[in-house]
Amino acid sequence: MTMTRLRRLWHLVLRYWFDALIVAGLGVGLGIAVADQHTKNGPEGPLWFDVLAVIAFTTPLLARRRFPFKAPLAMYVAFGAVSFVDGRLVPSDFVALPAALAGLVVIGMYPDRSRAVAGLVIVQGIAVVVGHNDPRQKGGDYLWLAIVFAVAWTVGFGIGGKFREVDEAKERAERAEREREERARRAVADERARIARELHDVIGHSVSVMTVQSSAVRRLLEPDQEKERAALLVVERTGREALAEMRRMVGVLRRPEEAPALAPQPSLEQLERLVEQARDAGLPVELRIEGAPKQLPTGVDLTAYRLVQEGLTNAIKHARAQRAEVVVRYSDGHVELTVSDDGPGGGDGDKGGHGLVGMRERVSVYGGELEAGPRPEGGYRLRARLPVE
Repeated sequence: MTMTRLRRLWHLVLRYWFDALIVAGLGVGLGIAVADQHTKNGPEGPLWFDVLAVIAFTTPLLARRRFPFKAPLAMYVAFGAVSFVDGRLVPSDFVALPAALAGLVVIGMYPDRSRAVAGLVIVQGIAVVVGHNDPRQKGGDYLWLAIVFAVAWTVGFGIGGKFREVDEAKERAERAEREREERARRAVADERARIARELHDVIGHSVSVMTVQSSAVRRLLEPDQEKERAALLVVERTGREALAEMRRMVGVLRRPEEAPALAPQPSLEQLERLVEQARDAGLPVELRIEGAPKQLPTGVDLTAYRLVQEGLTNAIKHARAQRAEVVVRYSDGHVELTVSDDGPGGGDGDKGGHGLVGMRERVSVYGGELEAGPRPEGGYRLRARLPVE
């Protein structure tokens, strides 16, 4: 037999040994009840009643885990009820006294002390009733039972107190562990937020300046400066890719629970789905794609998608538009995106740093142009021109 099986067997023994004693006591009690039927001082009731009575005042303890107070109390109620029919059964049954003492230990262990004391008082009262119904009982027997019952209840009360102390110690340890984990989570969240701020405010700004300046210098070079232009183009592209990755890192740091959803990034290939979502929100949207679609760099593709998303979001939430139009035009090494609506409200929605200011930064990093403002015929238009290469 393996150690695992031995441990499982030992666990079962520790858990059910008392239940086994109850079942054994039930068998002994039934045997005694049958045997005492033929004695002069034995039970007076019929055999079938004595058998049911023995079952009634032993089996309730099997339910003590679910009903730690009611189960033993039901056993004593059975004692009292049986004594009115057969006054000699309970005193003559050898199992009755151990069962009564075990029930008092269980009542004494009950966590609610006031109910535990009330249980002892009830049991002592039932013992008086049982003794009164037994013609053989004497005054000394009442006193002896009262002392024995009080001792059994005190033993249970002491054991229950130790169990309560252990449970309270476990609860304090678990609470301290939860508080420690919560402090650690808060510290990690604060550190992630600090790193995200530094990445965005310091490193992101510096890389943005480097990228924009390299792009500007590249456009000022002479036609014969091909090597310098190529080197600056590598710097510019690398800076844009670094900015895109840094934005993803900042998003992970600020919202770690959303990290699995950050890859893959959306692109203009999901434009139809984006338009359908706007239509489902109650805004009729017309989508037009002009020219031959081209494979866009990842950063430009993401920026184009976010720009259309921002325009449609503003049209729904801020412009109170009745309809909108999205036009994507591919031409001359550029992709032009236009989102227009007929809403009477302002369509900028520039709130919380996530509106047009953020879009202007995105577009400028990739050397594009952004126009936003009301249309002469009414409504609002958002237009951006991004380089494909």
